[in-house]
Amino acid sequence: MQRTMYLRLSISLFVLLLISSAVLSQSASQWRGADRRGIYNESALQKFWPPEGPALIWSNEDIGNGFGSPVFHDSQIFVAGEIDSTAYLFALDLNGKIIWKTAFGKEWTKTFPGSRMSPTIYDDMLYVSSGMGNIACIELKTGTLKWMVGKTDLHGVSPMHGHSESPLVDGDMVFFTPGGTDTNVVALNRFTGKIIWVCKGRGERPGYNSPLLVKYGDRTIIAVFTAYSLLGIDAKNGELLWVNEQVNTPTAERKPGNGDTHSNTVWYEDGSIYYVAGDGNGAVKLALENKGKTVREVWRNPSVDNYMGGFIIQGEKIYTCSDSRKSLLTLDTKTGLILDSLKCGTGAIIFDNRFLYYYNQKGNIYLINPGKGKMEIASFYRVPKGTREHFSHPVIFRGMLYIRHGKALMAFNILRKD
Repeated sequence: MQRTMYLRLSISLFVLLLISSAVLSQSASQWRGADRRGIYNESALQKFWPPEGPALIWSNEDIGNGFGSPVFHDSQIFVAGEIDSTAYLFALDLNGKIIWKTAFGKEWTKTFPGSRMSPTIYDDMLYVSSGMGNIACIELKTGTLKWMVGKTDLHGVSPMHGHSESPLVDGDMVFFTPGGTDTNVVALNRFTGKIIWVCKGRGERPGYNSPLLVKYGDRTIIAVFTAYSLLGIDAKNGELLWVNEQVNTPTAERKPGNGDTHSNTVWYEDGSIYYVAGDGNGAVKLALENKGKTVREVWRNPSVDNYMGGFIIQGEKIYTCSDSRKSLLTLDTKTGLILDSLKCGTGAIIFDNRFLYYYNQKGNIYLINPGKGKMEIASFYRVPKGTREHFSHPVIFRGMLYIRHGKALMAFNILRKD
């Protein structure tokens, strides 16, 4: 009798732990998680790591070349990679074993060959794009390719280092930036791939940017960078509402590879759009006005030159890197002024609501306490596997830190033991 009661109690506690884990962990179903912010609301994570780093639970080095981070759905991992010039989407289980892989056209093999994006999960479908500018829809459970639209079909233009956009989905539409003069930004039917609307924007090539959906009053706005412009587009009909030009590169000097790299997704909060465009105007705060039809610049700090490492806003502080300073910076959201700096190289940043995680381009991963006024390094270690550039953004899911380095995807256990 006692053994039966004990067994029932154990099962109940186990189920409770599973439910708690599901509630406390964040569903990373798109680029940089919820709202594309790079914040992963996990609990019971380690406050420091041993010198060799947290335990490496598994690694998989069969996912092809690439820089895109993984996304998660229940007990599956999805990540893209290039093998023999072909773009593949891989589905893995939580032990790192490949369940299926699906090809979706040619992948970028010129400068920095490999995949560039994170898949976007919406209901039972996955939306992916390649460095060649193709966009596709793949069934989540089976890996069946439902549709694919090529760059030529959308009159697309490739930037110097390949298309680098994680598709944005809302309702029945998937949004994409082909970068053509006549089809600059498009909305496609997410079930068929057919064009719903076209926005000509400014006719510029893509800016390596993954767009954000901004809900402002009754209006939904797509905020996306092209080569020299931040565009605000009405998501319902494709109307171009406003343009915030990147003015640091004179018109006569504008060419591929010169002033056109704007990889950081913007951040929206309380009527304001923040962005960090290291190859553009730097760190900027814009105020939405006139029912979202216009923007007003609140402040600009051109010395903040983060090209592609992302940024985090917490309260009245912005955390972002500086490529030229090789440092992590803290900015004031009210003024844009630099409050603090920490020498730890150029890299990509995420947050777990207590600590910053910083993966620098030399292969070191830092656990950083933002503190009340001054950032401090709590721990760091070096990524043990993979080759080539350290460009990927880290991801946290159910107590595991995932790092992608080239062909290698690694899962580190960062849960506290107590």
